[in-house]
Amino acid sequence: MEDKVVDSRPSSDGRSVRRRRECLKCSERYTTYEYVEQGTLTVIKSDSQREPFDRFKLIHGIKMACNKRPVTMKEIEDIVTEVESQLSRSYKAEVPSREIGEMVMIKLRTLDEIAYVRFASVYRNFKDKSEFLEEMKKLLE
Repeated sequence: MEDKVVDSRPSSDGRSVRRRRECLKCSERYTTYEYVEQGTLTVIKSDSQREPFDRFKLIHGIKMACNKRPVTMKEIEDIVTEVESQLSRSYKAEVPSREIGEMVMIKLRTLDEIAYVRFASVYRNFKDKSEFLEEMKKLLE
């Protein structure tokens, strides 16, 4: 609870502030990010349930797809920031989860094709190997 800010700088996109902090008791250093709170975006799930957009849930999903791939945390955060920017520019109060997933897949396809296929297999809920092979064929085109 007792800390001091050692360094503070805006992110490259200007949407957040990165602060490097130091605990006054143990001298450990850690990083925090402060984001400008915008209007609440509601995600419409495939089963029609609604829930607030969660940046960290999206980061987690992309991290799972990028597991053991040469993708940095910064690249993952950049994807999420770009998706958030696209969503905020659309001025929508609600967005289908499908739209968010498609945005992520476009970004992952250019970043890492294996991570893209992993994300697509979960996101599109492939039922069998033929659906998986169809997606692979699209990559080869």
